[in-house]
Amino acid sequence: MTKGGMESVEVFTTEGKGRGLKAQKEFLPGDVIFAEPAYAAVVFDSLTHVVCHTCFKRQERLHRCGQCKFAYYCDRTCQRAAWLNHKNECSAIKRHGKAPTENIRLAARILWRIEREGSGLSEGCLVSIDELQNHVDSFGEEEKKDLRTDVESFLEFWPPHCQQFGMQFISHTFGVISCNGFTLSDQRGLQAVGVGIFPNLCQANHDCWPNCTVVFNNGNHEAVRSMFHTQMRIELRALSKISPGDELTVSYVDFLNVSEERRKQLKKQYYFDCACEHCKKQVKDDLMLAVKAGESKPSADTVKEVIQLSKDTLEKINKARMEGLYHEVVKLCRDCLKKQEPVLADTNIYLLRILSIASEVLSYLQMFEEAADYAKRMVDGYLKIYHPNNAQLGMAVMRAGVTHWHAGLIEAGHGLICKAYAILLITHGPSHPITKDLEVMRVQTEMELRMFQQNEFMYYKMREAALKNQKIQVMPEPSNENAPSLFHKKE
Repeated sequence: MTKGGMESVEVFTTEGKGRGLKAQKEFLPGDVIFAEPAYAAVVFDSLTHVVCHTCFKRQERLHRCGQCKFAYYCDRTCQRAAWLNHKNECSAIKRHGKAPTENIRLAARILWRIEREGSGLSEGCLVSIDELQNHVDSFGEEEKKDLRTDVESFLEFWPPHCQQFGMQFISHTFGVISCNGFTLSDQRGLQAVGVGIFPNLCQANHDCWPNCTVVFNNGNHEAVRSMFHTQMRIELRALSKISPGDELTVSYVDFLNVSEERRKQLKKQYYFDCACEHCKKQVKDDLMLAVKAGESKPSADTVKEVIQLSKDTLEKINKARMEGLYHEVVKLCRDCLKKQEPVLADTNIYLLRILSIASEVLSYLQMFEEAADYAKRMVDGYLKIYHPNNAQLGMAVMRAGVTHWHAGLIEAGHGLICKAYAILLITHGPSHPITKDLEVMRVQTEMELRMFQQNEFMYYKMREAALKNQKIQVMPEPSNENAPSLFHKKE
């Protein structure tokens, strides 16, 4: 079954997994299998005044809707593009006196669209909103309580003159949001800024070692080549060679966790038991829990003690990061690494987590040489664990490359930036802002590397002079959040 712009994929039903997507033709790594605009999407409550409500880009200056004083836009282009979806919301917010929460706003946008178009198949959609999974029957007591609260708030917000929907359908809509809401990120892909519903994407089943990845593309107002080129959308991209008839899979969770933990997370958030090959065979679990080999192999008690210390330290680090105590974070990391290094192998996830935090926070504090050392060790571990075309791996390699560059380690920095660029060309594509930024860095570091190879002494002299004449670029403040996960689950 194919429909408008979705000719290369087909919905099929599998035993035990329900619906899924399969390829209708061959795809190579980096190919866009399909692009899909949101059926409905909203900005998170905490960011409504700093993120455009149409394209979800973070901007310094935004134009506010003169009517409801709630919605913000980059410019007139975004404001005009939003009007069809914002029109009803605008008058409902004025009538209600304030904007409701993101969940209520998203449910309302879905139901206004159904009011306009009916609940059947929308153009380009393989399934209708009615057919999406809601998992309401699997909700625990707490989730059911939240659902009742959401339904009550929705009924207070929903205007009396609009089409009235039954309680069951309203509950279904909230269930769909809970299980299928996709995380929207800002233009750099580093911060989660909103949530949207993409019915076709919802059909892609999970695999811990998937053959596809999903990237959010904020669109490009300047481009006039096609509607899709200017429109905010998700892109499903191939990570490896896919043959006709192969199932298309994406990963709902980060792979950097042992199979038991990933399965627990998937069961809790998405209500299914993962039966992928990597979970069944516990592939790479041995690497992620590896300890130092050799004659002085640590005892089981020592390993247990160091892992408990790592868990306790990670909790203390989180607390210190929340309070902005970055020098305290560095001290905690250094102390923990001293205890971990004689016991844990270089691919152990507890060691890798501390190395990741240490390199990020030290970069922010402009202690680049120490940060680069930790970043290099982190990347070496990641390369043995992650799929070679994993987006999170690409981002980590990019960070490590920038850190080495700042530290004046131009050979290693350029090498890492080139490696990150090769990965992100596949996962994000050449027109994504991150890839474009990386291309600029790649050209710059290549030029510096040539200079370094011709005359090392002159290179360092020029670098020193350049740093004196310009303020060193401050690295972004470390975030306490993980990279945006694929699907947005209301905590």
